[in-house]
Amino acid sequence: MSNNNTNTNLYNDDSIQSLDPRSFTRLRAGVYCGSTEYSTQLLIEIVSNAIDEWSIGNGSVINVDYKDDGSCRVEDFGQGFPINVMRDDGETVLQASFDVLNTSGKFTDDGVYEGTALGLNGIGGKLTNFLSLWCDVYTYRDGKSEHICFRDGIFQAREVGEQGKFHTGTIVEWKPDPQFFDNRQIEVGRIKKLFYEWTCLCPGLVINLTHNGSDQVTFSSKHGLNDLVDDIVKDNEIIKNRLDISHKDGKNKLNFVLTYSNSYSLNIVPYVNTGETSDGPHIRQVKTIITREFNKFYREKKWLKDKDANLEGGDIQEGMVIVFNITAPGVSYDAQTKSRVVKLDMTPFSSVIADGVQTWLNSNEKDIKAIFDKAINARKARDAAKKAREAVRENQKKKKEKVLKFDSKLADCYSKDRAKCEIYITEGK
Repeated sequence: MSNNNTNTNLYNDDSIQSLDPRSFTRLRAGVYCGSTEYSTQLLIEIVSNAIDEWSIGNGSVINVDYKDDGSCRVEDFGQGFPINVMRDDGETVLQASFDVLNTSGKFTDDGVYEGTALGLNGIGGKLTNFLSLWCDVYTYRDGKSEHICFRDGIFQAREVGEQGKFHTGTIVEWKPDPQFFDNRQIEVGRIKKLFYEWTCLCPGLVINLTHNGSDQVTFSSKHGLNDLVDDIVKDNEIIKNRLDISHKDGKNKLNFVLTYSNSYSLNIVPYVNTGETSDGPHIRQVKTIITREFNKFYREKKWLKDKDANLEGGDIQEGMVIVFNITAPGVSYDAQTKSRVVKLDMTPFSSVIADGVQTWLNSNEKDIKAIFDKAINARKARDAAKKAREAVRENQKKKKEKVLKFDSKLADCYSKDRAKCEIYITEGK
């Protein structure tokens, strides 16, 4: 039997390709960049690196400028890169930080960033460079300066000079390549919201945003996370004293604020290492702790009787507002945008949150009783809604059942037109 397979789609050894990091990033920009509708992520990556500098005590000001053509400039007052320090591959430390993927000083937990940096993967600077028409980086340190130039993500030139009177730190300038973005401009509204949130997470940090070098908007925060909570609850807060936890133990830090509004839903805003997240073990653990500790307190006060079932999380969380930031090493994410956390050890934080909740509950019994009453009403509403759903399902089930149950030898007949319906009753065998 001959094989007449004429399929021309079979791959061969020429079909398998290996791409260098720059080529792959440019071919599949969304892998690292997430959405490519706007070039916003490039700016987020560079500012994140500047915030990492602030987090270890280097510089309290970040200057950001954006232009109408999408180009941006970020200036930090950090420690700067080591100047003109050559690696074994012939590149300086500064150059490799912007064109060698997975190059970073933030990988290890025992490094200067303690493994808690937001820019922990060594990708952000490279991403910005690889997806830009041009990228220039200036760094100042130890009385010296280094300036490197890239075009289309490829190194072009380096200048080494004196620092002069310029402050220590780094300046990154770039212009996004339009071939990778639907709009190479940044999302200004998103950036303003993000900068404000970052300054609330980092009290003492100042971010100055300008457009074409003018129209400066300054972001800073006086009350940290409480400023974010104020924005959420506005005039709808129903308790007087918020739960406010501030904890630090070595590399592990926790800032946690909880309050209640008169709304009917939970509003939880969780950050990890100053990055906002949408899912992960930290969110689930916080909800579990709160549900457990509230029920425990309600039983101690005899508000819940022995015969009563525990309140569910949804009952307790009605109107609850939580904003927290966990700083921890060894965090893993599912993507470079770092929205979904897949690994975070909550052991150092669980008992701190539980103890803080119990202390707060005992210190604010009057407010907590009002919250309990709100939760009980939520449970009643939930039970009533459940019964209503069950009643609807039962009615639908009855409609589908046979109208009359006859002997299986007989066939049941049904019509919505009652005039056509008759029943014969006979006597006898």
